[in-house]
Amino acid sequence: MATPARILGIDPGLNRTGWGVIESLGGRMVCVEAGVIRVPSGELPDRLATILAELGAVIRQTRPSRASVEKVFVNVNPQATLLLGQARGAAICAAVAAGLPVREHTALQVKQAVVGYGKASKEQVQAMVQRLLGLAELPPTDAADALACAVCDLHAERLLAVGGPLLSAASRTRRSRSAWRRGAARLLG
Repeated sequence: MATPARILGIDPGLNRTGWGVIESLGGRMVCVEAGVIRVPSGELPDRLATILAELGAVIRQTRPSRASVEKVFVNVNPQATLLLGQARGAAICAAVAAGLPVREHTALQVKQAVVGYGKASKEQVQAMVQRLLGLAELPPTDAADALACAVCDLHAERLLAVGGPLLSAASRTRRSRSAWRRGAARLLG
């Protein structure tokens, strides 16, 4: 019998860091647990320490086998991008300190994997995460984004296992998007 994959998705943020753990055995995905770390205002080192400590506690409690983090995009505000990068670094350090391999996915890859459209809204991501994981209610947006990152990581692993390509900038044509949707539908079906 196959060992279930347990993936921690992380949506890093300096005010709120979303996290979600999914498990897969065969073709079925379930949400183990999800939440949002509310980072108190204060000095930057203290805020980063909160992210590091709280994610460390989540990892010890949920025992994932790997972590998945969304890559930072370059924002029009370089200061905001730098701060987000530091929050992301604290999140990655929490996973690495716990001995977890970390995979990274772009926002486009995450949205395509979950919604089938790389420019999907946060509300669309929330709704699809709820549907894909059979959740009774919509998860908070930060937790939904983290769960979506974990779902993307699982889809990427499955596509690699069947010899399919990972989503990339070169695969965003209408034809390849349709082919990816059909492949993902077969994987989830």
